[in-house]
Amino acid sequence: MTNKIETVKALFPGVLISGLIALAAQFISEHYGAPAMLMALLFGIALNFLSEDGKCADGIAFSAKTVLRFGVALLGMRISFEMASELGWPIVTLVVGGVIATILFGMSIARLFGHGPRFAFLSAGSVAICGASAAMAISAILPKDERTEERLVFTVVGVTLLSTIAMIVYPILADLFGFGTQFAGIFIGATIHDVAQVVGAGFSVSEETGEVATIVKLIRVAMLAPVILVASLIIRRYVVQDAAAERPPIVPSFVVAFVVLVTLNSFGVFPAPVIALATETSRWALLTAIAAVGLKTSLRDVIDVGGAAIALLIVETAFIGALTVSVLFWLQSA
Repeated sequence: MTNKIETVKALFPGVLISGLIALAAQFISEHYGAPAMLMALLFGIALNFLSEDGKCADGIAFSAKTVLRFGVALLGMRISFEMASELGWPIVTLVVGGVIATILFGMSIARLFGHGPRFAFLSAGSVAICGASAAMAISAILPKDERTEERLVFTVVGVTLLSTIAMIVYPILADLFGFGTQFAGIFIGATIHDVAQVVGAGFSVSEETGEVATIVKLIRVAMLAPVILVASLIIRRYVVQDAAAERPPIVPSFVVAFVVLVTLNSFGVFPAPVIALATETSRWALLTAIAAVGLKTSLRDVIDVGGAAIALLIVETAFIGALTVSVLFWLQSA
């Protein structure tokens, strides 16, 4: 009992700082419309010196890792198998195929931009699945090195900015492409990175478009579990070669929790108030975690990632957009 109290005391200052940054970011988001994730990240970077304070270091590390995984696991309560049946299998195939194709595309072209497989998977996965949340979940299972934090921060900043631009531009493009209410929702949900921006873009068109876009987006979020599972198996098999080193688990515990919650939610186990509470808790956990990641990161290190990295993110974003539009045109003419 004494050890637990001491642990809580050690973690409290860093967790408190991360939580306060999350609160500040949410305030700015609600009153001025700025993306909360981006604000939390930037505020964290501005207070980077706190991560060097012995009193805060443990709590910041805890928030960046454990709180992050808790938030990702709770995302499962937003998803059910019923969502797939509502859309129809052709659209589900488009969404799932788009995720897989974008990841493979990003992995195959990353060398052209001077980046290795770690940043390739991190960037492509965040573009393909769910932006900042996916970036943090993927970073949690990648082998660590001295540039892990800066790659994550750069990816979160990049996909958040691209999502914000897409939130404004994509509804206009959907109209120019002649997409109806449903196809506009599919286009928005299958291409914009972050959930919040998908909701904003979809409901700016119409209520029905917003509902379709949200369902499509949540199906992309559901791809987080199988993608991380496959990646974990590959990393365990090929990346960790030192027999003395600790091997990563076959399936990370937060992915197991994610899958279990999706399954239980699909059978209607959770009442609506519990789902709403879990959704809000997940959002705050992820916001706190990204604030902690910012606290651990130097702005100079982020800038050093370079222009080629943002170019890679843009190309990956263009790829998933072009692929989705092409398939929707084909379905429209069929």
